[in-house]
Amino acid sequence: MTTTVEVGGVTLGVEHFGDDTAPLVLLAGGTTMLSWPDALCAALAGGGRHVVRYDLRDAGASTTLDPAAPQYTLRDLAADAAALARALDDRPAHLAGIGVGGMVAQVAALDHPAAFSALTLVGTRPVAPGPADDDLPDHDAATMRRLFSRSKPDWSDRAAVAEFAAAGAEILGNDPAAAQERAGRTWDRTPGTGPAVQMANQLGTIFAALDCTPRWRERLTDLAVPTLVVHGARDPFFPVGNGRALAREIPGATLLVLEAATAIPDAAAGEVAVAMLGLGEPRAGLLPARACRNTR
Repeated sequence: MTTTVEVGGVTLGVEHFGDDTAPLVLLAGGTTMLSWPDALCAALAGGGRHVVRYDLRDAGASTTLDPAAPQYTLRDLAADAAALARALDDRPAHLAGIGVGGMVAQVAALDHPAAFSALTLVGTRPVAPGPADDDLPDHDAATMRRLFSRSKPDWSDRAAVAEFAAAGAEILGNDPAAAQERAGRTWDRTPGTGPAVQMANQLGTIFAALDCTPRWRERLTDLAVPTLVVHGARDPFFPVGNGRALAREIPGATLLVLEAATAIPDAAAGEVAVAMLGLGEPRAGLLPARACRNTR
């Protein structure tokens, strides 16, 4: 069920899966809710959770003003997550973020600890968009050249946008057919065909314009909730060393490395769901962070 929720003067587009009386798992999009695979949402709901995935501001059904010049910060997006969790359930939620949504999730858990009971971080890193810290692997340069040297599509042409997404997925090592289908769905949900709005929905480019200060990496040791870090072994955008760093620096975090690139393949949805549902419990196949130096 797709609807909207008003929090702090902002409209957030949300989609519900499962029983709304069950414990809440809140999935922060990166930037659109469709960053989270349907198969994973269904698996979590089947495991007895109320799953809600949502669009960040300037994406999907959420408040969209001017993605080229956003009048909010990363901290505001983190506050949105906490406010939405409280609006949906009076119990702390399991918060998950993917890609740049994982940055939102880290800051939300640090700034609003009472709102969250667990944390899952997928394909993300412990620093803001821009140059990586010296000890973190940066974007793969050759992949980025191929990805960003392409001509942009006609954003008013659904088929062209979907083909652009499929070609980008192939460069990144993801499934082109899945990316093409998702891009079409994203296009259908985007409130306008203007380049800035479409790029914010399709590419998450809005984060390049956000104020993401102050740094939060040095605060990760303050996190006191069970945390799962999921990362693709073949991720060229945020190479897996970023996930390993997150898992090392968050106390007690568990690391799950997938044979994947930047997206969660449907084939891995069950494995990720099991890890999320069992967060905080020892499970075979999941390694404490400090045991992961040689993982894949």
